[in-house]
Amino acid sequence: MSNFSQRRTMMVDTQVRPSDVTKFPIIEAMLSVPRESYVPDEKREVAYVSEILALGHSRVLLEPRTFAKMLDALDIAPDELVLDLGCGLGYSTAVLARLAEAVVAIEENQEFAKEAQEKLSSNGVDNAAVLEGKLSEGAAQHGPYDAIIIEGAVEQIPEGILEQLKEGGRIAAIFMENTLGVVRIGYKIDGRMTWQYSFNGAAPTISGFEKTREFAL
Repeated sequence: MSNFSQRRTMMVDTQVRPSDVTKFPIIEAMLSVPRESYVPDEKREVAYVSEILALGHSRVLLEPRTFAKMLDALDIAPDELVLDLGCGLGYSTAVLARLAEAVVAIEENQEFAKEAQEKLSSNGVDNAAVLEGKLSEGAAQHGPYDAIIIEGAVEQIPEGILEQLKEGGRIAAIFMENTLGVVRIGYKIDGRMTWQYSFNGAAPTISGFEKTREFAL
């Protein structure tokens, strides 16, 4: 039996803390949530690697450093509502649920959405709901949201998603520009988005978040 809690501590000590993520709630959440429970069974042994982990169905687990730094930049408060786009099997949702008042997670794949909800329930996460739906459409009926996080890279963010952000709300996304990725945090101020560079990070681009290509005749 491999000692997962030991690996969890090691992940935090070697990947999260050295990335200048020191906020106690984030450290506590990442030490508490069993990452190995939210990956396919055959991937449990590699759940704590320091790289992006493919889950299947075009979904990934972001590397722990990138995810922790995104959380750090979003600075989620305990009374906030968060939208988690592309939750895969629910790991990000479980971590967010420890930071926020409630989390709405969206997963396009029916199988993953069902499994993520089951995993969250069996791990006692009762302030999060996983909905099956198009990531690019979000879940306006449950918003507006204090914070939105996208579990994968984007080239652009659909206007409909930005409309689901509360005034004063924040969104974290990895923007891929050719082969380079940068994480930016968007703030909604007076109904408009202001983007700030946060750090460099990479991930595969999520379907529905590509730039619309211009075709010339």
